[in-house]
Amino acid sequence: MDGAATIERTQANAAATLGTLETPCLILDADRMERNIDRLRSRLEPFGVSLRPHLKTAKSIHVARRVMTSPTGPATVSTLKEAAQFAAAGVRDIFYAVGIAPSKLARVVELRADGVDLAIVVDSVEQAEAVATASRNAGKAIPALIEIDCDGHRSGVLPGDAARLIEIGRALERGAELRGVLTHAGGSYTARGVDALRQCAEVERRSVVEAAATLRAAGLSCAVVSVGSTPTAHHAADLSGITEVRAGVFVFFDLVMAGIGICRIEDIALSVLATVIGHQREKGWILIDAGWMAMSQDRGTSKQVVNQGYGVVCDIAGNAYPDLMVADANQEHGIVTVRPDSGGVLPDLKIGDRVRILPNHACSTSAQHPSYHVVHGASDLVEAEWPRFGGW
Repeated sequence: MDGAATIERTQANAAATLGTLETPCLILDADRMERNIDRLRSRLEPFGVSLRPHLKTAKSIHVARRVMTSPTGPATVSTLKEAAQFAAAGVRDIFYAVGIAPSKLARVVELRADGVDLAIVVDSVEQAEAVATASRNAGKAIPALIEIDCDGHRSGVLPGDAARLIEIGRALERGAELRGVLTHAGGSYTARGVDALRQCAEVERRSVVEAAATLRAAGLSCAVVSVGSTPTAHHAADLSGITEVRAGVFVFFDLVMAGIGICRIEDIALSVLATVIGHQREKGWILIDAGWMAMSQDRGTSKQVVNQGYGVVCDIAGNAYPDLMVADANQEHGIVTVRPDSGGVLPDLKIGDRVRILPNHACSTSAQHPSYHVVHGASDLVEAEWPRFGGW
């Protein structure tokens, strides 16, 4: 991984600063990002498992190269556009971790024909049969993993449903490749406290290990046993039987992760730079030029103990003002106020002053922006502009 000191100046004006950028725009603190990546790598190292980072948040090859263990991967993606973009940049070991739609199999075959080891996910016999048919028609087996439902959060096969697991596995092996099993402990996002998070991680682990044992006992192959969520990756006490961990938002973190207790506010590497454009002093408002188009409408902290509105307000160096948040937003206006009943004091911000807003959800906020403006810590020097992409 490239060190923070060697960040390339991609599409950047060396003289650009946080004071000269057009606002609103997305800021990436590379120092915080590097610490976040190193933290999870160090945590997983004693377990002897590989890290297959989820790149759905980053959507940038410049970020991907810093979090993957090699220029060719491994990587996890959530869209085939991500797979194609990263493949074009040289990534070869990719897992598309969303249930496959049969209409997308032609694109999967194309990417694999270009030399990408692209694996997909299924959780039904119908999908498995479609993958097997596409494999036979292409003359090459498409690798697939069976998704396991470890907590009722989303999709997948229950780990104890041996008959369905085996039926899916056998359907795949009639032309495709059964590569393994995976799960995602999405329920961990509502867990609170270390004990609850460790329990989520153990349930996640046991679910896929049980499913893998069922498949192997039926004579089916199961080389990969994959788990993944940022909360469980940081709290797993045992990863025996697991071959890889997938996690994504740990690279940047956000206010939802801080609310769960996975990180501190000071660890959040992404922010939106905004400019003060007005005041409503009798209401205790400061108006900024970053509304929900810049922040997204994600209000993920509204269900947590501390509701952070549309984001926490920081000074231009990235230091959070006490109890100051974007309490409301229109399309292009953000309304900054002191948190109710906090005793906080509204800072003396003048029109033209700049602030940085920490996001509720890094994925949705970054999706509003075409690039990352890269800084180091409290420095206002913009050292690079890394393009990112969106869409499907």
